[in-house]
Amino acid sequence: MSWDPVNTLCEQLVKAVTVMMDPASTQRYRLEALKFCEEFKEKSPVCVPCGLKLAEKTQIAIVRHFGLQILEHVVKFRWNTMARLEKVYLKNNVMGLISNGTQNILEEESHIKDVLSRIVVEMIKREWPQHWPDMLKELDTLSKQGETQTELVMFILLRLAEDVVTFQTLPAQRRRDIQQTLTQNMDKVFSFLLNTLQQNVNKYRRMKMDASQELKAQANCRVGIAALNTLAGYIDWVAMSHITADNCKLLEMLCLLLNEPELQVGAAECLLIVVSRKGKLDDRKPLMVLFGDVAMHYILSAAQTADGEGLVEKHYVFLKRLCQVLCSLGSQLCALVGPDSDVEIPANLGKYLEAFLAFTTHPSQFLRSSTQITWGALLRHEVLSRDPVLLAIIPNYLRASMTNLVKVGFPSKTDSPSCEYSRFDFDSDEDFNCFFNSFRAQQGEVIRMACRLDPRTGFQMAGEWLKYQLSTPVETGPMNSKTNEGHCSIFSPSFVQWDAMTFFLESIISPMFRTLDKEDIPVSEGIELLQLVLSYETKDPLILSCVLSNVSALFPFVTYRPEYLPEVLSKLFASVTFEVVEESKAPRTRAVKNVRRHACSSIIKMCRDYPQLVLPNFDMLYNHVKQLLSNELLLTQMEKCALMEALVLISNQFKDYERQKVFLEELMSPVATLWLSEEMKRVLMNPEEFIHYVGADNRIGDSATEDPCGLNRSRISFCVYTILGVVKRARWPTSLEEAKAGGFVVGYMANGNPIYRNPCSVQVLKLFDNLLALIRTHNNLYLPELVTRMGENFAKALDMLEVEKNAILGLPQPLLELYDSPVYKTVLERMQGFFCTLYDNCFHILGSAGSSMQQDFYTVEGLATELLNSAFLNLDNIPDYRLRPMLRVFVKPLVLSCPSEHYESLICPILGPLFTYLHMRLSQKWQVINQRSLLCSDDDTADDNPESQEMLEEQLVRLLTREVMDLIAVCCVSKKGAEQNSSVTGDGDDEEMMSTEVTPPSSSELTELGKCLMKQETL
Repeated sequence: MSWDPVNTLCEQLVKAVTVMMDPASTQRYRLEALKFCEEFKEKSPVCVPCGLKLAEKTQIAIVRHFGLQILEHVVKFRWNTMARLEKVYLKNNVMGLISNGTQNILEEESHIKDVLSRIVVEMIKREWPQHWPDMLKELDTLSKQGETQTELVMFILLRLAEDVVTFQTLPAQRRRDIQQTLTQNMDKVFSFLLNTLQQNVNKYRRMKMDASQELKAQANCRVGIAALNTLAGYIDWVAMSHITADNCKLLEMLCLLLNEPELQVGAAECLLIVVSRKGKLDDRKPLMVLFGDVAMHYILSAAQTADGEGLVEKHYVFLKRLCQVLCSLGSQLCALVGPDSDVEIPANLGKYLEAFLAFTTHPSQFLRSSTQITWGALLRHEVLSRDPVLLAIIPNYLRASMTNLVKVGFPSKTDSPSCEYSRFDFDSDEDFNCFFNSFRAQQGEVIRMACRLDPRTGFQMAGEWLKYQLSTPVETGPMNSKTNEGHCSIFSPSFVQWDAMTFFLESIISPMFRTLDKEDIPVSEGIELLQLVLSYETKDPLILSCVLSNVSALFPFVTYRPEYLPEVLSKLFASVTFEVVEESKAPRTRAVKNVRRHACSSIIKMCRDYPQLVLPNFDMLYNHVKQLLSNELLLTQMEKCALMEALVLISNQFKDYERQKVFLEELMSPVATLWLSEEMKRVLMNPEEFIHYVGADNRIGDSATEDPCGLNRSRISFCVYTILGVVKRARWPTSLEEAKAGGFVVGYMANGNPIYRNPCSVQVLKLFDNLLALIRTHNNLYLPELVTRMGENFAKALDMLEVEKNAILGLPQPLLELYDSPVYKTVLERMQGFFCTLYDNCFHILGSAGSSMQQDFYTVEGLATELLNSAFLNLDNIPDYRLRPMLRVFVKPLVLSCPSEHYESLICPILGPLFTYLHMRLSQKWQVINQRSLLCSDDDTADDNPESQEMLEEQLVRLLTREVMDLIAVCCVSKKGAEQNSSVTGDGDDEEMMSTEVTPPSSSELTELGKCLMKQETL
């Protein structure tokens, strides 16, 4: 073969590569050079000699890289058409490049090493073992030449494992051949890797002490790193016997290397892969060696050293890996130790837990959170949770939690050592906030588990912390109020402590009451704490909110001392009307609104969970509520209705139909008077009147906040809230005997089930026609002519709320730093909130009506027609974000609670046309989305803005489709056999991590309703 044309071509290729890589080249020249190079690779018959010439180490790196790329292209795309001798020639030359065609290990460019190892792997994938039986021997021989060659051999073996096992980038038959041969030779491969690691580590340790041998030490270190990376590519899939061979020599070496700064990250990666292995329990038993003295010593000292050097990124990455190793080690312990297992609890469990606790108390919030799942697994473990060593560390864990629950560490701040670490782990304060909320929830779970094992310690710590907070002056910190009232913000030192303490107390009380016997409950201590909380006075809304949470948390103690109930009620009612500045004309701040809402919720919760306890105080409660309701402006509509709900919950304890009916009639009398008045009927029946009444007809005053129709809107809201509260809360007794005695049972169905009557039915059904009229009017607001009537200013009031948009797009909510600034809302914002809440609440009433009023509701004359002419009117103009809640909170509950005898008369006449309509609507929308996707894939300039209108609409269509599918499944499909399939074998960890076994599907059958719907011709 003449070399002249080769030399000429090589010169041209060198020029072309230089032009391509030169930043000063014009685009035209660069494209021409690229075209020349690509055509050469595709068509030239002299690719191999040219590639080899360009790859010589006398050339500059970019030229050598291009030469090697040519050779890689030949192996990948021309190998099958090459003659046997050509293949041997190329293979020998490539091996020659590894042998003496590369620079020293410390000088050679990493991209040259990478492409050279890739070429060898591509040849192996095509030739080994059939046509290259001595491949492993050749690699072994190459590695004996020196560190440069050994590192390349490591790269080759790693790349081979990745291509064949991890990424499986070759045909199935070749993959099987190679993997089988690799497995047969794994003893050799593994001992080769292990020896390479050991020899180079030993040399590195010897030579790094000698300054004159620094370069040699670095070379050995580089090979050690490569050997660890290659081991990592094998140890997640080879037989466990290779990893534990020779008395777990590999594990011992990896533990030893944890204390070698240059090699510790690679060693930790390998250890993590080993201890994360699933598979047969017997194969994993040798991993218990890691709980031995030697391994534990190395792990502990490595953690202490890395942490002692402050925040250095490299050390922090290592600490994260080490933390993961300890977590996985805990999981292995939980899997291997058990009542039927012969694996004993390790003697060093205490040392392990101390090491683990060190990560739970580390300043990094990320490291703290990483330990929670393993703590949970240990504390709920059947055997380990009874071990004295674990029980002894529970107080330490709880103490750590008291610190960890305090919300500090925002990346933008400097008020805690955690902030510095958070800047590594989180992009923004919102990011951190989102993480912390889920971390706190995890901690709550683990604290509850810990308290089931040691309830007294937890309660004692919570009590001390509560007393400390009550006696400590409030510190608002530098981020105090913009209104100069000196109140806390959500970042204030006092508030973050109160907030954490409250969460801790709440997490401890409920498991204590569940775990301890009645006589062992520390009632006196609990009541003492409650008295301290009740007598604590503060005008700071954020602190007061925490105080109310503590009152609720400690309330179970009142069941033992009912005489304290009036004091509790008094505290809560005082907070319902809480104001920072009495008679202030400014709007309430968010924090004040939250306090009032919180107090109302606490009263409802108390009446829901302890109705018998509150019943003797019913008259006092009722009089107090009546007094508050008499002033129309004292409470918001939501607050009024919350208090009425509480009364309804207690009235359920009358267990006397007539008495409760009379009470509900009296309670709802103001609502009935207002709702059934001639003016209200006219407003609710006529969309134009309605628009005018609520102030949505384009009449904005001088000020954007001036709102003459606000009171009208609040009256409608009050009525709807009240109807919803009564429908949701009024119930007959759960005991059939009590229900019969109280006059709630009016007969029995064919199947023998009792037919109940709800004491609220008579009152609610009186108001029902006007409710349907309101829903019909609301749906008609979306008619184009009525949207026009609302004008530019208020047409937007029918739009989606910003908070809902953000939730659908998955955008984080902004941090509410300004909890203490008054909430000035424009009329438009208030109108938007009004329409949104009104729509949802009306459908909540319809959705709850069936389960609440049962026969009284389902036998309403012409109910199907009434609903079709109101709730399902004008659906073409109703946007997707309104349809979703309608299906979820109205149609689905209606279907689920409807007795089968009303399917034909009520459900089928509604669902038949509804499903047909939804199918048509969604089909059209999906067609548009699919066409848009095709256009976007052709057009590189597609809009990537996640907040774009198109993206929002598309996401809404997806959510609506999911809602519809869910509804269809609920209506038509009943699953059989799922419970048998869900039973888990005793040892869940025996599964392979990547198990491909599929659970047999449960058989599905048509429900009675499904069969009924199938007969519908409209479907």
